[in-house]
Amino acid sequence: MPGSTPPSPPPAGTALRTLQRWRSTGQEQQVDVIAEEVPVVMRYNGAAFAVMMATPCDLEDFALGFSLSEGLIERPDQLLSAEVQPQLEGIELKMTVSANAPGAGLDPDNGRLLPGRGGCGLCGARQLEDVLRPLPPVKDRRTYQTAALQRALAGLAPHQPMNAASGSTHAAAWADASGRIGWVREDVGRHNALDKLIGALHHNEHSIDGGLLLVSSRASYEMVSKAARAGASVLAAVSAPTALAIDLARSAGLCLVGFAREGGFNVYTHPERLQGDGLHGHPPA
Repeated sequence: MPGSTPPSPPPAGTALRTLQRWRSTGQEQQVDVIAEEVPVVMRYNGAAFAVMMATPCDLEDFALGFSLSEGLIERPDQLLSAEVQPQLEGIELKMTVSANAPGAGLDPDNGRLLPGRGGCGLCGARQLEDVLRPLPPVKDRRTYQTAALQRALAGLAPHQPMNAASGSTHAAAWADASGRIGWVREDVGRHNALDKLIGALHHNEHSIDGGLLLVSSRASYEMVSKAARAGASVLAAVSAPTALAIDLARSAGLCLVGFAREGGFNVYTHPERLQGDGLHGHPPA
């Protein structure tokens, strides 16, 4: 529990800070585990693209997932290298992409040179068309048992050591068709966590469309966009979706689940992807 006696050492991506705990019975000084948040400069072939506020771990996964979901590379093999260089002010993530990759010739006058606060995937976008880019249709429209989704939701918390210690990080997880959690990535930014997960799955040469994506956040437009571009069939969020996220998920063929809890959930698009264990009442696609 956040605020309790911290582990030693704290989990990667967290730091120890002192605090004064005020209660009706008095005050006391304690040491707490706090999530780290640092500016990370995303640089492609020498050109700065964006500054993201992120948790400084799993940055190689972040480099690959971010590059794919932002359309800076079209295939994982177009990212030739990713070098993590700590700086006094933060971290520089220096990426080299192949000459035929979209990110090879960034124009500093049109790039996203503003900071992406809290992992925001839209901060710094200069044109509306940069925001509402068409999504590719989901190719492999698999179906899953609702019991698998329930199992995945029940098993997510033990895979969130940063959040267990600090109470302030999001998680993105991939579970197989039986609901077994395979990979999880955490970050202070929900978009960053999903990018890190996408990168990790590609680094492990694992098929994203063979399982379920879970996020411990709301399902915004950007989360749906990243999931669809990664090839996911189902995205389940523990909180609410936005109207735009629902519209985009429907058009892309993505099954979007919101308010996903162990006792039930809401299916907003393509309910035919989830089949039966007594949970009913799906809305139409």
